Amino acid sequence: MAIPFHKELVIGGYLLKQKLLGRKRYPLVLMLEPLFRCNLACAGCGKIDYPDAILNRRMTAQECWDAAEECGAPMVAIPGGEPLIHKEIGEIVRGLVARKKFVSLCTNALLLEKKLDLFEPSPYLFFSVHLDGLKEHHDRAVSQKGVFDRAVSAIKAAKARGFTVNVNATIFDNYPAEELADFLDFTEELGVGVSISPGYAYERAPDQAHFLNRTNTKELFRQVFARGKGKKWNLMHSSLFLDFLAGNQSFECTPWGMPARNIFGWQKPCYLLGEGYAKTFKELMETTDWDSYGTGKYEKCADCMAHCGYEPTAAMASLNNPLKAAWVALRGIKTSGPMAPEIDLSKQRPAQYVFSEQVQKTLTELRRDEAAEAKAKQQAQAPTAA
Repeated sequence: MAIPFHKELVIGGYLLKQKLLGRKRYPLVLMLEPLFRCNLACAGCGKIDYPDAILNRRMTAQECWDAAEECGAPMVAIPGGEPLIHKEIGEIVRGLVARKKFVSLCTNALLLEKKLDLFEPSPYLFFSVHLDGLKEHHDRAVSQKGVFDRAVSAIKAAKARGFTVNVNATIFDNYPAEELADFLDFTEELGVGVSISPGYAYERAPDQAHFLNRTNTKELFRQVFARGKGKKWNLMHSSLFLDFLAGNQSFECTPWGMPARNIFGWQKPCYLLGEGYAKTFKELMETTDWDSYGTGKYEKCADCMAHCGYEPTAAMASLNNPLKAAWVALRGIKTSGPMAPEIDLSKQRPAQYVFSEQVQKTLTELRRDEAAEAKAKQQAQAPTAA
């Protein structure tokens, strides 16, 4: 549960400011996806299943900086795709750090050792390396052998250069609790923090059979946390989010807490669920029907317990009830006894499978805008008639 003090202090101050201003909805972390292209094809990921016309697109450095300013969140996570493929990634990160944004650069680390010279160690920069378990499990999850060893080598190289490195783990079904506990023991030995979250069933992910449901998630994390008693796992989450994973909190998600900006625009309603796009952050916040999403409200959200929806909820719960958060942190995660009541799913609206339609619609709009820009540029460069 160790979060760097300076980062914790700044984010805590930001949350307090929003509370004092009486704001109901505000972002905590900007999920910035400057590209979808990746050098892996993980079976549980739906982010790379796009035509080449989309995979070849990139957000510019200026677009990334503008998104961070527009959103106003104190932290920017840069997933993808694989961000290190982006030719301007060093410039993008430097610009965000200069704006005093905490940057979590998410990477599978295949290019990390080669790209380290693009970055400078900073209290505002964290590398978040994708590791879904120990060697056999991770290489199977990413559908390629040897990736685990390369990632661990890159982690050690980055740490030796003075960078802060964490790992992020996505957990799927059929993951034995003892193996997950062994992985967390390994991260402790490696000297890295861990962000951990159950996988979300992306609509177009190749493997739909191994996503956890909520009951399985809670039971698994109870077993894992029971094995962690007395250990010093560096879990990069609030105590209440970890308590939620173990079934001890009845939270509803906060989809606007980690808004997503990608090559299409601002994604509705959240980082994981794409059902439309807004051109501005203001439009996203004002035109999204937030009350129609979430567990118990929408079928696609039924099994989601991902950190991007529930960590902001836990953060706000900690702010509203600091004694409760402190007690959970002091007591540790409860791993036995009754669980908190589950959200009723009987009134959720049925899933609408609109992702492909939205992608095609947005691609058409992008091509139209590009054509209009090219025509205007051509006209501007044309010689003036005598």
